[in-house]
Amino acid sequence: MTFPSSELAGKVSLITGASRGIGAAIAIALAKAGSEVVINYRGEEMAAEEIASTIRSMGRRAAKSKFDVTEHGEVLQAVGRIASEMGRIDILVNNAGVSRDRTLLKMSKEEWDQVLSVNLDGVFNMTKAVVPLMVERSWGRIINISSIIGILGNIGQCNYAASKAGILGFSKSIAKELAPKGITVNVVAPGFTATSMVESLPQRIKDDLLTKIPIRRFASPQEIGDFVAYLSSPKADYITGEVFQISGGMFL
Repeated sequence: MTFPSSELAGKVSLITGASRGIGAAIAIALAKAGSEVVINYRGEEMAAEEIASTIRSMGRRAAKSKFDVTEHGEVLQAVGRIASEMGRIDILVNNAGVSRDRTLLKMSKEEWDQVLSVNLDGVFNMTKAVVPLMVERSWGRIINISSIIGILGNIGQCNYAASKAGILGFSKSIAKELAPKGITVNVVAPGFTATSMVESLPQRIKDDLLTKIPIRRFASPQEIGDFVAYLSSPKADYITGEVFQISGGMFL
């Protein structure tokens, strides 16, 4: 199986939380664009290997890297190993995320901390570790995956919304810092996407959600992946500090 695109030939992409869902779709889209890919995962090794095998079948190099984005020291060690084995890291996609949904009155401090630790601290840890490698080459792409919930808010998701909103401010700030160094930083904020989490919702809830989406369907993970690949490409050289909502018109 071969793919014609070579826009990202010679580049190495690292995607966190890439063993399934949107992360897996991003990994495959970047490989289709010509990139070598490193798949980060924390627990689903078989799923990560399946994605790696798919990428290898395209004729691209793929590697797996198991580490916890919330552990700063572990991240530093992992990034060092990846840079040594792959030779470079050009593209970082901070996709790893969790949710612990509960109303504020019922939410525990542990549930708050868990979500902020993965969704926001993880973005800091990864970016802090990878940016020096990009600065050395005067080129880099950082794409942070937020959510429409970080813009709109949602009942029962104050922890998730806060973490995803935090990504916006973080990304805009470092976009200003890193632009002179040849590194762009952008945010993709998907709306409701046809992942296993959304597909497992009761039909009545899915039907209700669809009434709020003008396009009247959920996004596909591939649509998110393809847009991330575009932001990673030379075509997006002049785009930085932006927040792109892929929500089917939920927020107009």
